[in-house]
Amino acid sequence: MKFKNMKSLFSKSLSRRKWIAAVATIAASAAVFGILFYEGSKNTVALTLDGEQKEIRTHASTIQDILKDLEISTRSEDYLYPSGSTKVTNNMKVVWEPAKQVEVSVGDKKQKFWTNADTVKELLSENKIEVGEHDKVQPDLTQKITGDMKIAIEKAFALQLVDAGKKQKVWSTSTTVADFLKQQGIKLNKTDRVEPSLDKVVKADDVVNVVRVEKVTDVVEEPTDFTVVSRKDSNLSKGKEEVVQEGKKGLIEKKYEIVKENGKEISRKLISEKTVKESQDKIVNVGTKVLVAQVSRGSSASASASAESGGREFYVSSTAYTASCNGCSGYTATGINLKSNPGIKVIAVDPSVIPLGTKVYVEGYGYAVAADTGSAIKGNKIDVFFSSKSDAYRWGRKTIKVKVLD
Repeated sequence: MKFKNMKSLFSKSLSRRKWIAAVATIAASAAVFGILFYEGSKNTVALTLDGEQKEIRTHASTIQDILKDLEISTRSEDYLYPSGSTKVTNNMKVVWEPAKQVEVSVGDKKQKFWTNADTVKELLSENKIEVGEHDKVQPDLTQKITGDMKIAIEKAFALQLVDAGKKQKVWSTSTTVADFLKQQGIKLNKTDRVEPSLDKVVKADDVVNVVRVEKVTDVVEEPTDFTVVSRKDSNLSKGKEEVVQEGKKGLIEKKYEIVKENGKEISRKLISEKTVKESQDKIVNVGTKVLVAQVSRGSSASASASAESGGREFYVSSTAYTASCNGCSGYTATGINLKSNPGIKVIAVDPSVIPLGTKVYVEGYGYAVAADTGSAIKGNKIDVFFSSKSDAYRWGRKTIKVKVLD
């Protein structure tokens, strides 16, 4: 009896375990099936997030939900395609590019922009910021946009460049004269001059003048005059000359330093000279033999008496001159050196009225020789010689009588 009861209890216990195992198997299968079903119901989405690609499987209903699940905060300026409210579908492709903040300064004015532009040029274009042909942009227009980038635009202005006298209108941004010339491809020589100076800052409507300065050496040969040497000859009559030796010009080589500005000579400096050929003096014998007796003006009664005899008499208009008068050489037309013979009595005449070499007696002056001429001495007019200006001034201009002695 006891054995049967024990057997019956064992059979019941075994049946209960089988039932539990069966239930557990069913539960596990259901769980696996549920997981497989859950995973199988997810959508596959290909994401490109800020240039980085990845693939996810998700139950998110919209693209915005996907980004939220990925803890990605978006801005209205970001690039998101398709839009955040788009329903998620299997094998969908989503691209998200976060906007970058960029500072743009035009001169002293600064602005900040959020942008998805790829390059500096695209950024400026989408914000309608105009850049002129000659404006300077840093970084370059082709530069890729990065976060917190700072873009500086310097507006170009017109000014005038004068190079060696040639004018042209050019464009520049605010910079020094030295940098401006470098931008224009202007090379300076050591002697060149620039106005304004190289360290000055150029401004609109300025004139930058490059003066090309050149130093050259010039060698020239110049003739030199010969010297006229006068020698007294007592055997020749006064007023007569005899050439003993003809003069010959010499030759001298001169070296000059010449400074030119823009091709035009502005200065010439003699730096050396040497004689290539010596000159030869002209030697002239000058007669000193006096033809007439010389007496002082206001002579004695005997002189006046002598004047009574002789040739014709006539009245003339007279003036006076000295050896140092304006335009005078100090020599008479017949070669008498008046400076060497201050006491000589000489008158200048019109040779057609009184021939040169004629001895005369001049009223108030005394015996004299007609040995000189003058451009203003025409007809009945004479010019009397005095060694001092005071005597010539005292004589003045007056009408006197002249007597021809031979």
